[in-house]
Amino acid sequence: MRAQQVLLARADAVLGRFGLTFARFEVLTLLSFTRHGELPMGKLGARLQVHPASVTSAVARLEKQGFVERRPHPTDGRTTLAVLTDEGRTVAASAAESLNREVFETLDLTPEEEVGLLGLLARLRS
Repeated sequence: MRAQQVLLARADAVLGRFGLTFARFEVLTLLSFTRHGELPMGKLGARLQVHPASVTSAVARLEKQGFVERRPHPTDGRTTLAVLTDEGRTVAASAAESLNREVFETLDLTPEEEVGLLGLLARLRS
């Protein structure tokens, strides 16, 4: 748990320069991985495995920053889409690049250690 706290603190320091928290970065990243840069709010929460209120809060903050827009679903009047803006896509890519360079590439693990660590973490997650 302490290792997770250390890594999260490093990640938060990097993401803070982009005006992001890790939770908001996850939303932007997930949206950037979709075909059209959009997902229904409910699916966003399900894929991130967070409470709907947390998704609503994160999307509202991202919307204020101009990184995401909320739009009605074109065929389902009960559903709202979270839609990635061009600025949001740019910020997500820049933030990911900085995270990789400044946090994950500086762990100083050998390739064998990385594979071993990923294997152990995968077992814990399952």
